[in-house]
Amino acid sequence: RFYNIEYALRLLENPSQVASEAELGPSPRLAIIDTSFLYETTPMYVTDQPAFINGACTIETNLKPLALLRLLKAIEPVIGRTPTIQNGPRIIDLDIVFYENLVLDTRPADQRASLDNLKGELVIPHPRLQEREFVLRPLNDIIPTYIHPVLGSPAPGDIIKPPPTLTYWLHPTSLASRPSYLNPKPKTRIMATLNVTPDSFSDGSDYNSMSTALPYVEQSVTAGADIIDVGGYSTRPGADFVSVDQEIERVTPTVQAIRSLPNEAARSIPISVDTFRWKVAEKAILAGANIINDVYAFTGPKHLPDAWQKDEDALQIMENMKRVARKFATPVVLMHSRGDAGQDQDYSAYAYAERNGTSAVIEGVRTELGDQVEKIVKGKGGLRRWLVIADPGIAFSKTVVDNLELLRNGSKIVEDTTIGQGGLKRRNPLAGFPTLVGTSRKSFIGTIFSKAEKGRETTPKDRSWATAAGVACAIQQGTMVVRVHDIKEMGDVVIMADALWP
Repeated sequence: RFYNIEYALRLLENPSQVASEAELGPSPRLAIIDTSFLYETTPMYVTDQPAFINGACTIETNLKPLALLRLLKAIEPVIGRTPTIQNGPRIIDLDIVFYENLVLDTRPADQRASLDNLKGELVIPHPRLQEREFVLRPLNDIIPTYIHPVLGSPAPGDIIKPPPTLTYWLHPTSLASRPSYLNPKPKTRIMATLNVTPDSFSDGSDYNSMSTALPYVEQSVTAGADIIDVGGYSTRPGADFVSVDQEIERVTPTVQAIRSLPNEAARSIPISVDTFRWKVAEKAILAGANIINDVYAFTGPKHLPDAWQKDEDALQIMENMKRVARKFATPVVLMHSRGDAGQDQDYSAYAYAERNGTSAVIEGVRTELGDQVEKIVKGKGGLRRWLVIADPGIAFSKTVVDNLELLRNGSKIVEDTTIGQGGLKRRNPLAGFPTLVGTSRKSFIGTIFSKAEKGRETTPKDRSWATAAGVACAIQQGTMVVRVHDIKEMGDVVIMADALWP
């Protein structure tokens, strides 16, 4: 189903491959500039059929409404749609909901009282919009303040009166915004870290050879890992510089070796590549990786030597990472950071949020990571919103107090609320995004131990029990993925925490 949606969107952006200029008009152009999240819903009208995946997108085009409809109907059979009963099972269903502020009905005036004669006609706005929550919710993701040209009220915000049709939101929502009629959130996913580096802060040199890395992968899968995160460049402060070629040489053979394991479960597990370089990401994906995990959210580090990026500025870095992710329809994890993990921990510019009960660091993450996510998701060449996971960046440019606050109130990061102050107030750009949280063995835990009443110094491997508390807290706050080192132990924590906070 996801393949069909992506295929349809790619055809939509290449109209000349699907229909002729005689059907569409001269030089047809269309670009997708924003997408909603995806929602899985039980079918309406004809209920004896599988669940549907629903989403929406906004476009820029020179196609007139009827030409756009012809394009949509030309795409459907290419994807594989065949004639069936009205509202029955179908591989793809493409509709026009709004077209700017246009009000259009191609039916004769004396036939507009009924909604049973729409076949072959075009009515804009979509006449069944108000009764379809599976349309309203995606619209609320991308045009929450749009004024309905007929009803005259914001659509979908003031129109939504949720019927009991939505049975499962694909991504967990924040606690503050999660409606009670949604089913329990899906199982929390476990991302196992595989650092094929000699200098990782936690397990440097433990798994930087195939003889140790591959058994770790198999053991992790057996213990309950859902994703293997392969990293070839340590992000700890003071880590040695690694060239692009060195990073590729570390990561790519590891991914290939995992994809060649005899154990089917280990061989087929989703693989994430932990990198901020598009060349590394592309090579890893071609070798078999599925996900890009970027600690700099497609902006590149600002504290490393310029040699590796002398031909790319920040905008070019972002565009190249977007191009790779878009080309392969790859899910991405985008993390909040401000360069070197130990630097720039001042969030006083966001202290105004404390007047409304929100901490400065949460407001800072909402604003700074949210701005990056919008640049990545919106506009021509943007990533699909449903492929983005937000990471608040625990222990990256944060104090110990900040890290605890992000864990304690993590659901607020993706809450559907307002950020900013005065005339700069706007909707939280991270509203609704699923999150990944990584607290495993990090140094702020060691700081807490050292300053405790009976303080003691700890190594990263001494912090598993404390990590368990952080993992449980993240799950209580609704995170979708936890990134950990101790898979078996944290797997047990995930099982229990999911049971406690379904």
